[in-house]
Amino acid sequence: MKRLSIAAIFLLMASQLIVAQNASPAPVPLHVNWKKSALSERLNTTIPNLMKEADVPGLSIAVIQDGKVFLNQSFGVMNAATREPVTAATVFEAASLSKPVFAYAVLKLVDAGKLDLDKPLVQYLGDSYIKNDERVNVITARRVLTHSTGFPNWRPNGGELKIVFAPGERFSYSGEGFVFLQKVVEKLTGQPLDTVMKQLVFDPLGMTSSSYVWRADYKTLKATGHDFGGVVGTRREPKDANAAATLQTTSLDYAKFMIAVMNGTGLKKSTSSAMVSEQIKVDQDCSNCVNRKPSGKLSENIFWGLGVGLEKTSDGTAFWHWGDNGDVHCYMIAYPKEKVGLAVFTNSGNGHSIIPDIVQESLGGQQPVAAWIRYDSYRSPGRLFYKDVLARGVVAVDEYHEKRKSNSTPAIAEDQINSIGYRLLYSAKKVPEAIAVLKMNTEDFPESANTYDSLGEAYSVAGEKELAIKNYEKSVELNPKSQSSLDALKKLRGQ
Repeated sequence: MKRLSIAAIFLLMASQLIVAQNASPAPVPLHVNWKKSALSERLNTTIPNLMKEADVPGLSIAVIQDGKVFLNQSFGVMNAATREPVTAATVFEAASLSKPVFAYAVLKLVDAGKLDLDKPLVQYLGDSYIKNDERVNVITARRVLTHSTGFPNWRPNGGELKIVFAPGERFSYSGEGFVFLQKVVEKLTGQPLDTVMKQLVFDPLGMTSSSYVWRADYKTLKATGHDFGGVVGTRREPKDANAAATLQTTSLDYAKFMIAVMNGTGLKKSTSSAMVSEQIKVDQDCSNCVNRKPSGKLSENIFWGLGVGLEKTSDGTAFWHWGDNGDVHCYMIAYPKEKVGLAVFTNSGNGHSIIPDIVQESLGGQQPVAAWIRYDSYRSPGRLFYKDVLARGVVAVDEYHEKRKSNSTPAIAEDQINSIGYRLLYSAKKVPEAIAVLKMNTEDFPESANTYDSLGEAYSVAGEKELAIKNYEKSVELNPKSQSSLDALKKLRGQ
C-alpha cells in the first residue's frame, strides 16, 4: 500500500471500516419533549460508560429542543496527559463540520447578489484553476456544495489536483471543492476567510468562541486530539483558514449555528429552503466514490442539500454532517420541523464508535447515516480484536486466527484487518504485532495483492529488507499494476 501520513492513515481506516453486526443500537422514537433533569441524568450515566469502553478522553454535547439549546454538558478531559477537564468553554476542532458553516456564509453572499450558485467559479477567479482540463469551466458553487465537482477529497500529497469525473455527474465527497470556493469568496470580498466568517456568521449568531484560525485564548481552551490507542496528539494551531476543515468551536456555538439553519435565520426563505432540500442523491455504498461510477443503488434515505447532508425517514427530514480529522471526531444532526437536534464533539479517533449510541440516547429516531458513513462500533469484533492485540500482543493474533479457521469467532473483513495492521504499525508503534496481523491477512486472503503490499511495508518499517522485497514481489505478481509495490521495490533495490 502506498505510504501515507499518520493523518491520512486515520482517514483511510475510517473510510474502510465495515459496520459490524449490532454496530448501532436499536432505534427508538424521536425524542421531542425531554424533561431537562431526566435527559441530564440519562447522559451523565450513559456517556461516561461509553467513553470508558471506547477510550474517548473528552466529549462535549449540546442538545436542541423547541428550537433552543436545551442542554449543554461536558465530560472527561481535554488532554489525557495533563488531565484538564472539559468544560462548556472547551474548544474542539470541528473538522468537516467546518463545511456547513462555510456553506451558510456562501448562501448569504448569494442572497446579497455577490455570488451566483450556478455561475462557473473560474469566471470569478480570472484563471483556469485546473490546467489543461476544460471541465473546470463548469464547476459552480452549487456543485461544490453538493460535492459533485469531480474532485477527489484531497489532492495527493505534493501532487497536482485533477478532475476525476465530469462535474455534475455524481456525488463524491470533496474538501478540495470547498477550498476552490473559498478562493472565490476571498476574491469577491477582498478579505481572508476568517474575517468573512466573523462578519457573516460568528458575530450575527453570537458564536463568540469560533474561528477558522488560531486565537491566543485557545491556548488554555482547546482540547487535544488522541489517536485510536489513546496516545495524545500534537495540538493543531491553524494559521491559515481552510473552509473545509479548520473551524475551531464549542458545542454551544455550533448549536447556535444549527438553530439558525433550522429557523432560516439570516437567509431568504427560498435560499434557506434550498439549503435543506434535496439537491443530489448519493450512492448507498460510499461517500467518496471518485474511482468508480455509481453502483446504480442510490440511497433511499440519504441525500445532499447545499453544504449539508440530509436524512429522510418516517421520523422526518434532518440535516446532518460528520467530522473526522483523524484524532478528533464530531457529528451534528437536526430536525427543522420538529425543532430538535444535537452536536457532539470528541477529542478522539474513537469518537464515531460511540456517537450513534449517544444520538439514540439523547435524540432517538431512525439513523441510517450511522451505517452510511461506515465507522466501527466500539463493541464490534474489529475493535475488540484490536484492543486484545494491544493488551496481549502476538498471542492474541494467533488465538484469533485459530478461532477464525474453526469458525468459532466472527470473521473480520480483509480491509478491516489491514487497517488494524496499519493502526498497530504507525499509531501504536507495535511492529511485531502489526506484522503478525498483516501476515495473517495474506494467509487468509492469498489472492489479494494489497495484503502482500501491506505486509511488505510492515517488514520495511521493521528493517527486514529481504522479507519486504519478497512480499512486494508477490503483490506485483498478483497485480502487475500495483504502483505502490513497484515504487517500493525500486527504493529497496536502490534503483
